[in-house]
Amino acid sequence: MKKKIQQSSRRSFLKTTAASASLLGVPLVVPARFLGEDAPSNKFTMGFIGTGNNGCNWMGRFMRDKRVRVTAVCDVNKEGPGYWGGSTRGREHARRMVDGFYKDKGCFATEDFREIIGKKEIDGIYIGTPDHWHAIIAIAAANAKKDVYGQKPLSLTVVEGRAMSNAVKRNKIVWQTGSQQRSDRNFRKACEINLNGGIGKLQRVRCGLPGGVPDYGRTANKTKTEPVPKGFNFDFWLGPAPEAEYCPARVGVNFRWIIDYSGGQLTDWGGHHPDIAQWGMGRQFSGPVAIKNAKGEWAKGPIYNTATKYDFECHYDDGVILEITSSGIEVDGRRRGGVVFEGTDGWVWADRGRFQASSKKIAEADFGEKAIRLYESNNHVKNFIDSVFSRKATVAPIEAAHRSITLAHLGNIALKTGRDLKWDPKKEQIIGDPTANKMLGRPYRKPWKLDMEG
Repeated sequence: MKKKIQQSSRRSFLKTTAASASLLGVPLVVPARFLGEDAPSNKFTMGFIGTGNNGCNWMGRFMRDKRVRVTAVCDVNKEGPGYWGGSTRGREHARRMVDGFYKDKGCFATEDFREIIGKKEIDGIYIGTPDHWHAIIAIAAANAKKDVYGQKPLSLTVVEGRAMSNAVKRNKIVWQTGSQQRSDRNFRKACEINLNGGIGKLQRVRCGLPGGVPDYGRTANKTKTEPVPKGFNFDFWLGPAPEAEYCPARVGVNFRWIIDYSGGQLTDWGGHHPDIAQWGMGRQFSGPVAIKNAKGEWAKGPIYNTATKYDFECHYDDGVILEITSSGIEVDGRRRGGVVFEGTDGWVWADRGRFQASSKKIAEADFGEKAIRLYESNNHVKNFIDSVFSRKATVAPIEAAHRSITLAHLGNIALKTGRDLKWDPKKEQIIGDPTANKMLGRPYRKPWKLDMEG
């Protein structure tokens, strides 16, 4: 590093790192650049893979952290429309953003994520691609010992999520999932009230998620096959997904309404409210034992085919039921989104920027010094960068992300089969239903493969 990392001895740094890592049961790798006085730079260098929607939206937040330097961007689309609000994005757009911020021309741009992961001088990776690419890129980055900020939903399938979590653990890297609601004090407060018995015995949790197939990219009517635009490597965009003809409705931000690439609103929001639900239930590293009473409706094509309406229950071994619905949840006589924890003595509800409880006593409860306190983060990007330098766990670890998005994947399977599912959260298998169990994973289009072991 040109500047020394903040003054603490190497011995005390390693001692602190080992202690924090032991809480996870796994020692985290400490990159050499953080240990010596002669290290070349104190900047955490990052490459952004996927610079369409969230990649560009979040890149500025990383660049504003003075400990970070974005040095490379990647997207299979050089530049084009079809993103949020019909906006134009792509790797050239991202490259200009980076060079403009740093006031130089030092940003490397490529269409191939492997070129970025292969660069030794890059310390960390941001993954903002469509969902069907998350697993391949995440595992490759972990195997290259790159720390990762990976956008939600974590995976396209349960099998992918397990492989991703195993790769992060095996390679001992720092991982932050882009489930930024964990860095919101309203959600954390609601979770802590429940965990400390503030609403009595927990009976039911309900999550209100969006439905439909909104035309975010203003391309929904462009479903006829067209020539692939110049500068867009559509075959690379498809990657492990089945071969398909190009049309504007298929790509850009609206990809999430096609089951080959995503799971619709259910998975798009499955990394948010259901993640908070399991966090507040004390179940973030486990899961339910059954999925019941699934019902919904599906988009009627010609391109979009994900669920537009959905409702199902996740049943846990202690009798608690978590309902996930696109119909809104009733809170204090009104239909809302967000998460509500319902107990024998009252309820508590949180949504983005909002919090409410059934009584002032519950809302203002003081549980004392011995109260259960969840991991406190008030800035998701800062928490990731803090963890990169401290080698401590982040607020949104990959195993928790895998467990929460599993709920959404199981919900989609129950909706597709029309059957209740018995789930073994330890073995991660659907019991007594071979057809449904095969839907936990998907085949990959050649030559792409899912690395299960590293």
